Amino acid sequence: MIERIREEARKAFEEGKIEILIGFGRGTLRATPIFIEKKEDVDKLIWDDTCWINLATYLRRFRGKKTGIVAKGCDARSVVALIAEKQLKREDVYIIGVPCQGMKNEKGEEFLSCRYCEYPTPPVYDVLVGEKREGKKENYPDVSEFESMPPEKRWEFFSEEVKKCIRCYACREACPMCYCEECFADSLDPRWLEPGLSLSSLQFWHLVRAYHQAGRCSDCGACERACPMDVKILYLTRKLNKEVRELFGFVTGLDPEALPPLGTYSTEDKEEFIL
Repeated sequence: MIERIREEARKAFEEGKIEILIGFGRGTLRATPIFIEKKEDVDKLIWDDTCWINLATYLRRFRGKKTGIVAKGCDARSVVALIAEKQLKREDVYIIGVPCQGMKNEKGEEFLSCRYCEYPTPPVYDVLVGEKREGKKENYPDVSEFESMPPEKRWEFFSEEVKKCIRCYACREACPMCYCEECFADSLDPRWLEPGLSLSSLQFWHLVRAYHQAGRCSDCGACERACPMDVKILYLTRKLNKEVRELFGFVTGLDPEALPPLGTYSTEDKEEFIL
């Protein structure tokens, strides 16, 4: 697999398809993002079950350049979402797709996002390395568990989790879809969030951030993995993705021409909320 990735990367440089490549190299304890600008360096590329960072986060830094990316399923879906939102041009991005075998933490445990992944094979790519993999069809069992709680228990669970948050915004920085020039959390005029770590400000931050991801999140889990306090937040975006799928029949990152439902309007939209 690694040699195939290197081979395709080298070929892309030689054929002038890319000026820079975003991939994974050997880090201290796990794979780390690397940025390659010449074909002689493609041998630095690796692939293993620690390549869990979503590399699509870095693409906007190289807008205007022919950029290659080594992308697993969730990375490629984020690329597609960015193209749909006009943050990237499809012709500027060369996707070396890699069917994902599932990523693991330092203990060798599979991440939640991989455990229920429906699209381990990139839905869009320029070249695919390896055999396509079938996704899971478990229909959000983690979300169903949360939904089964009484409303007061859900709120209690959510509040206890966000109490651990230190508002470092690592979740925001790890997410390819958090690209606003000024985040609402940083705004001073108007000020949306009070300074400090009051429970209400933590609740507001996590609820609004999750809402902003509705219909845009690829379920990559980068936000939760980046958290230094181990705050569980992936269930929030997965819950909203489930709602968007059921209400609008939309799944993030499958079609670069399809806008997220909350960013467009259709006469076919359900209107049960209208009394």
